[in-house]
Amino acid sequence: MRSDVAKKGLERMPARALLCATGMPREEMDKPFIGICSSFTDLIPGHTHLRRLERASEHGVCAGGGYPLVFSVPGVCDGIVMGHKGMHYSLPSRDLIADMVESVVTGHALDGLVMLCSCDKIVPGMLMAAARLDIPTVVVTGGPMLSGRHKGKRLSLVRDTFEAVGRRQAGEISDEDVACLEMEACPGAGSCQGAYTANTMACVTEALGLSLAGCATTLAVAARKDRMAYLSGKRVCDLVRQEARARTFLTRESFENAIMVDMALGGSTNTCLHIPAIAHDAGIDMDLEWFDRISRATPHLTGLRPAGDYFMEDLDFAGGVPGLMSRLEPLLNDCPTVSGMSTRRIALDAEVTDDEVIRPADKALHDEGGIAVLRGNLAPDGAIIKQSAVEREAMTLKGRALCFEGEEQAMEAIMGGVVKAGHVVVIRYEGPSGGPGMREMLSPTAAIVGMGLSNSVGLLTDGRFSGGTKGPCVGHISPEAAAGGPIGLVKDGDTIVIDIPGRRLDLDVKEAELEKRKGEWKPLPPKVNTGYLARYARMVQSAATGAILK
Repeated sequence: MRSDVAKKGLERMPARALLCATGMPREEMDKPFIGICSSFTDLIPGHTHLRRLERASEHGVCAGGGYPLVFSVPGVCDGIVMGHKGMHYSLPSRDLIADMVESVVTGHALDGLVMLCSCDKIVPGMLMAAARLDIPTVVVTGGPMLSGRHKGKRLSLVRDTFEAVGRRQAGEISDEDVACLEMEACPGAGSCQGAYTANTMACVTEALGLSLAGCATTLAVAARKDRMAYLSGKRVCDLVRQEARARTFLTRESFENAIMVDMALGGSTNTCLHIPAIAHDAGIDMDLEWFDRISRATPHLTGLRPAGDYFMEDLDFAGGVPGLMSRLEPLLNDCPTVSGMSTRRIALDAEVTDDEVIRPADKALHDEGGIAVLRGNLAPDGAIIKQSAVEREAMTLKGRALCFEGEEQAMEAIMGGVVKAGHVVVIRYEGPSGGPGMREMLSPTAAIVGMGLSNSVGLLTDGRFSGGTKGPCVGHISPEAAAGGPIGLVKDGDTIVIDIPGRRLDLDVKEAELEKRKGEWKPLPPKVNTGYLARYARMVQSAATGAILK
């Protein structure tokens, strides 16, 4: 066992003494050491229930013949840090988490891992570590939050709080309505209720084969989630005995399956950062064309928020990820999973109980998947849009640029009524390096929707979006402004053309004029010069790479 280097032999007597000091009986030292990596915190509703799952996982590890050892990593809640400098730390926290897990697991020579994680950057951070460490691993994602309720209407975080800001500003709702929505939109533990980043990444994890079948959509408050955690703890002990390591399951074919499920789900654009970063740590080369190629061949089958009106709880009751995979079965690669069943077996055994929630391929919501990759003279290295959340009349849009050197300026203009129909809002210097940290733009995009401008106003950024963003909003524009990308050359009044069916994003300015602007361009000074963010800004690569660190 890997752990033998830390516990066997005379020279390891001091280490055994320290292990005994933790309360470990000497007779337990011959068992596999199974780390239970938990992101429990009181700060994030998606994580407040993970103490419960820690206990269930410990019981499973003991039943499976291992010795459980709990350790922790931090989390950042995108919804709470949104719209202020805290959001600079969200994406960078992903890489911190991966490094921390690597450090603890390698430092203590653990034999296997159960990963308890939830929310936007914690799931991909742990998956990056799993790929990097390549030891037996089972991931237990924390599960979706229940929908809220108010006056007989179901509520979700994004539509009923972020978008409600714009509705209040437009005078459509009252202060009393705002107060009620604050109290009722998020009724308890779990990840926010739609196909936003956290739940998308949970589904991706299951499709990769690193979670037990059904785990992703099992609600945070359900006893079934406790049973999942128990079985995962038991199962990882089997994987240790079988020497079935993480990269047994993280293959080119399983990544294709994960992207396919993502496209059919209509999931978050943030997967275009996280999946390539996980693949990179698994030693697999991946670029944005994987997403566009698979999206063109995959039907969009679920109308989950923000692209529709269904919730994750509806997807769970309709069949979950196995049900969705059953619709995709002719397209799926047959890959092993940590459950012991292949993806094809899981798909063939699954049952869909609601054809409206998980549609058959011949009744797809859209012929193509949820994400499109755009290129053009504004995004030579690519840009990302959630096309499943764009209305048909906005699939092509031409407008006049209104430029802002950061999110705060743009939000002020939107809330102040400066942004009108026919504008394309350009928010730059928010990329991985220039941000730094590639902040999400949910506040401005949701305000645009709430003010009734979602089909008449475009938004472009070298930053990124929440999984809750909808409308003609293009993110991840690469190269970013801070790296001299063309988005930094746009001026107010320039004509911008967004053509999603044609996969184009262009600035309608003559080449000679662009060359002149390029010669005159000077980058803005760094926003941060000290601490982790300054180091991150120096190490981070383009969004087109998954914002990996080098």
